[in-house]
Amino acid sequence: MANFIQQSITKITGLDLSDRFNRDWDSLSTLAVLLRMTVWFVRGSFRRMWFRSSKGMLLIGKRVTIRQARYLSVGKNFIAQDNCEINCLSQKGIIFGDKVTVGNYAIIRPTNLYGGEPGIGLKVGNNSSIGHYAYIGCSGYIEIGDNVMMSPRVSIYSENHNFDDTESPMMEQGVTRSFAKIEDDCWIASNSIILAGVTVGKGSVVAAGSVVTKDVPPYSIVGGNPARIIKSRKINPTSTSQV
Repeated sequence: MANFIQQSITKITGLDLSDRFNRDWDSLSTLAVLLRMTVWFVRGSFRRMWFRSSKGMLLIGKRVTIRQARYLSVGKNFIAQDNCEINCLSQKGIIFGDKVTVGNYAIIRPTNLYGGEPGIGLKVGNNSSIGHYAYIGCSGYIEIGDNVMMSPRVSIYSENHNFDDTESPMMEQGVTRSFAKIEDDCWIASNSIILAGVTVGKGSVVAAGSVVTKDVPPYSIVGGNPARIIKSRKINPTSTSQV
């Protein structure tokens, strides 16, 4: 039965799942995963009708919230896991490349749920993931490259609250929109925070629990609060300058 479902999914989607279920998987466990994928596929086949555009297989988990879906474009083999929330109203839309996964309970929010000026939006490249419980505040523009790994509970922000006027409540002073960019082939480890105006260079690693306040050079490993360069992946500098 498991083989039949696996072959059916491969025939419909073009995905070869044989490398995912090797001899270490028992038949019952394999069948359970394939049945869940089938349910997600059916749900995705219905939900995609409201998207701006979609390609290939689309898997949608349980209790997934997608608001203003006409601003959402997804590539091939997109997965939105259980309980995630994708708010799509934005000036440039929400764009996901091929083989992108949005993890359980992740929130993508370009615009306030109760009105206000629409945010700018989000673009995620191919083969990248947004981890479980992530928060992507894309009121400014956020761009995530190809092959980016994002662990659970990562937060990325692209705006700052204004607070210069001490005579007025900060909540009445508005925000300044900026950007955040994560280039290709980066690993953003769990509980990291990427602040507005920051570019994380290609091939970099952000250690767990880091607060990144300044640009990260390509192929760097950074960590701490505020994040500092620990070393380069290409050389072994002794520098610990703040990034």
